[in-house]
Amino acid sequence: MKKYLGLSTILFIVLAMAFVININATRAEDNASSNISTGTKIKTQADLKKTIEISEREKVKKQIEVAREEAKQKMEILKEKIKEEKNTAKAKIKETRITGRENALKRFDVAVERITGLKDKIVARISALELKEIDVTSAESFIATVETKLNATKAKIIEANVLLATSINELTLENKTKLRTLTQEIQTLLRETHDALKDSVKALREAIKVKMEAKTKVETSPTTETNQ
Repeated sequence: MKKYLGLSTILFIVLAMAFVININATRAEDNASSNISTGTKIKTQADLKKTIEISEREKVKKQIEVAREEAKQKMEILKEKIKEEKNTAKAKIKETRITGRENALKRFDVAVERITGLKDKIVARISALELKEIDVTSAESFIATVETKLNATKAKIIEANVLLATSINELTLENKTKLRTLTQEIQTLLRETHDALKDSVKALREAIKVKMEAKTKVETSPTTETNQ
């Protein structure tokens, strides 16, 4: 009788332990699922915010492109008006003036195109590294700054274009001052944009370095434990 009683007690203890272990395992699984769900939610929100920001920048970019085209058309209208000038000498002066204005604007356009090309290359690099599970958050932040400043630069160029396309005649003193200010602002924006590009490259290098160091640590860790 005592023998059977002992077996029953042992069986009860074993079943109780199994029940506790099962509960703990279930809780651990639930916690893991909860953590994954929370992480996924945070990532989804970050992706959504990123998509909205990109969409807004693209919208501004398109608006600027339309305005830039309109400003160019105004300049073309001025060039057509020069043909109405019967005095050859005056026509030549006006033509030279317009050509000088176009060249000034073209220099800014070339600078913007060059920076845009560099930006696109870095964005492609970011996409490639992101696929390799490298943290590119910092680099993306700098690229967002680049795009914002590029749009601001383009907007200033349009202002300058509109100012230069107001008349064939020589600019008034007031407009010359405005143009000088716009030129300085454009140059500052271009410099800041270029700096942000360099920062994005540095951020990528740092991210790659961190990834490589983490990988090396994982690879050398088993060897260290074995030596100990």
